[in-house]
Amino acid sequence: MSSTASGKNGTWRNWGGNVSARPARQVAPASVAELAAAVRRAAEDGLKVKAVGTGHSFTSIAATDGVLIRPQLLTGIRNIDRTAMTVTVEAGTPLKRLNAALAREGLSLTNMGDIMEQTVSGATSTGTHGTGRESGSIAAQIKGLELVTADGSVLTCSEKENPEIFAAARIGLGALGIVTAITFAVEPIFLLTAREEPMTLDRVLAEFDQLWAENEHFEFYWFPHTGNTNTKRNNRSAGPEQPAGQLAGWFEDEFLSNGVFQLAQWVGRAAPATIPAIAQISSKALSARTYTDIPYKVFTSPRRVRFVEMEYAVPRAALAETLRELKSMVERSGLRVSFPVEVRTAPADDITLSTASGRDSAYVAVHMFRGTPYQAYFTAAERIFTAHEGRPHWGKVHTRDAEYFARVYPRFEEFTALRDRLDPERLFQNDYLRRVLGA
Repeated sequence: MSSTASGKNGTWRNWGGNVSARPARQVAPASVAELAAAVRRAAEDGLKVKAVGTGHSFTSIAATDGVLIRPQLLTGIRNIDRTAMTVTVEAGTPLKRLNAALAREGLSLTNMGDIMEQTVSGATSTGTHGTGRESGSIAAQIKGLELVTADGSVLTCSEKENPEIFAAARIGLGALGIVTAITFAVEPIFLLTAREEPMTLDRVLAEFDQLWAENEHFEFYWFPHTGNTNTKRNNRSAGPEQPAGQLAGWFEDEFLSNGVFQLAQWVGRAAPATIPAIAQISSKALSARTYTDIPYKVFTSPRRVRFVEMEYAVPRAALAETLRELKSMVERSGLRVSFPVEVRTAPADDITLSTASGRDSAYVAVHMFRGTPYQAYFTAAERIFTAHEGRPHWGKVHTRDAEYFARVYPRFEEFTALRDRLDPERLFQNDYLRRVLGA
């Protein structure tokens, strides 16, 4: 089932609690044919259509006052092809279920983001990614797509079939049609060794190119108001499996990352002056640890502390400068930031509106605890990101519009032309798409 509560009187809310919508009706089709019929019926009734996953986007990308399509009945694996090494999965399948099912079959995705609550179509349509030197976002691992277009027809695309649609629809923002199934490249399951280690921010930035080059997956968290980071490097390993010890694992993942962290957020929200002191303590509380496990258990972790997030992709070469500017902005501003800043990377890919489209990218994500005013911090951070031609994550808070995107995405017009062709009547339009793609 979807993790998003449908509130009273048919109100839909996202996970972050910052977006709500009241659709005219909600439909949970049990088949692609039912979904296509719901799309045709909406068009006849003059209603817009949006599909929603688990509501993990912080933007109103899925909000509609028309027909809201809920995919919870369109789940499960359709087919595993061990010759081509692909898996075809229904669009509403949560990543958590896909990962567990693949592991049982001795298979795995190559790379994934840091949570797995989202549906496969929601995660890919917004450009969800982890960190990787050679391996890109979840959408970059797509080999084929099936989507229902505005006229209710079912269209399949891949590198060979409808390649111009395939180039765009892997991260389609819900603008080109409703994704009903996705074919992912998979590989035999492997082990990853994670090494987590505190390091000063100065050292991470000075050695960043080397840390990036020497590790398959490198990421770090910087604690504002401190010069401290926690680094994480994940690399393939011959084994043996050595999962994070139950107690140590519980202490780091549940107690520190969720329990104490939640408490620190409450204290910080009630008494912002305490935040720099709390940051010093929490940035020193994490100790170095190493563990080895199957990929999804290393890449992903539970996130129970609710927050609001902004994330931008900047050219990888601009990362150190971007972070130094962010640090001096926080120091000058008098802002109190209780959430660490997350930094990851992705190689250039060939997806039209991917944040890594055509350029090696570094991702910088800023967060605020849910219920804390985030505008001042996000506005100041966004000013820094956009000065570096940053591209915001499609599912996270930003204020950019079509005019800006036309500047930072060389293939922007290719996407909008395809949208004109597939959805000339703008059946899949909503306020968010009007803003980011233009009317």
